[in-house]
Amino acid sequence: MTLIGSLAMGTTFFVSPVSGVLTDYIGLRKTTFLGGAIASSGMFLSSFFVDNIVALCITYGIMYGLGGALAYTPSLAVLGHYFKRYLGIVNGFVTAGSSVFTIAMPYVIDSLLKSFGIVATLRILAVISGLIMLCAFLFKPVKHHVPSKRVSCRDVFNVTVVKNTKYIIWTTVIAISLFGYFVPYVYMLKFVEINFPKDSDTKLPILCIGITSGVGRLVFGYIADLPKVNRIYLQQLSFLSIGILTMLLPLSVGHYGSLIVIALGMGLFDGCFISLLGPIAFDICGRKGATQAIGFLLGVCSIPLTIGPYIAGIILDAQNSYTLPLILAGIPPTIGSVAMFVLKCVKTAPSKEESSQPLRSNHVENHKLSASGRLLEKSFISTYVICDDNKNVKNQRCYTYSIM
Repeated sequence: MTLIGSLAMGTTFFVSPVSGVLTDYIGLRKTTFLGGAIASSGMFLSSFFVDNIVALCITYGIMYGLGGALAYTPSLAVLGHYFKRYLGIVNGFVTAGSSVFTIAMPYVIDSLLKSFGIVATLRILAVISGLIMLCAFLFKPVKHHVPSKRVSCRDVFNVTVVKNTKYIIWTTVIAISLFGYFVPYVYMLKFVEINFPKDSDTKLPILCIGITSGVGRLVFGYIADLPKVNRIYLQQLSFLSIGILTMLLPLSVGHYGSLIVIALGMGLFDGCFISLLGPIAFDICGRKGATQAIGFLLGVCSIPLTIGPYIAGIILDAQNSYTLPLILAGIPPTIGSVAMFVLKCVKTAPSKEESSQPLRSNHVENHKLSASGRLLEKSFISTYVICDDNKNVKNQRCYTYSIM
């Protein structure tokens, strides 16, 4: 069953680039509806193959993961289309919902399994997944500019994203940082079970991470919208804090209170990191490129999130101790936080849509004068006069044009 869950999570991240492209091509609403339909169908079909691992890998692992990817990317991308000033807090509020369900669903599923069994539980979860299709209708569709005739790869795939140097550096740094990011979450239960008294609650640290992660998404989402706040600096702070706290986990052995404090801190800065993914993508790539930028980022993240815990497991088996795996897991986020300073040296090239905005916002104040030199009216129109080289002012020809 662990393999099936890992396959579902890996598929969700790995297919996210396709979800980004599809969102730009057919729209937010259709992509989300399709994702909900596939996820719900996969979960429902799983109820017929509860004893067949291979079938579950296809229905639950691949189908449900694919549906999740098609629904998740548009849910982040839609925010930047309708929110600008409060993008951080809106993104934090939306992502906090996933934190709430992360906390609640294990208890809900456990209760359903005890009351109805695994078959009925999967079918109930299929109905819950089907609600995504209803939520899709809340996404007001935006216009996409892909021609209806003779569509080329350039029309579908936004090449400006992969040509954006700042975005490529940001994505690479995040990928490096995530090699150790998931390790504490995967091994926390066993870490508590082995290194703490038997009466210690093994689920409480994960619960604390989930709670403060939700709080962090709201708090840092609000902070990210404040004037003069650099969102990339906030994300650097989150990686540095997560890295240090991960390396401090081995020191908490025998001190359960210290473990809870570390878990609370990890959750808080986890929320900071998650809530800023969407806003920073919009900052770097603009509204038109953000959808595919988010999808491509999540696709790249699937590699370290899958490989990191696997390598940590190999080291754990060899050392028979959690000390070295946790210390090594804290190094990549720490290095990533420092590497992000490189972004300060790279300027973001404005898109055509954004480059036209200053012409309307940075008006040039002009004064229209009469022949006698009196002020007739004051306008905010940039007026240019071009005259020929004829020195005879009377016969000189001039051409005037204005820009609003």
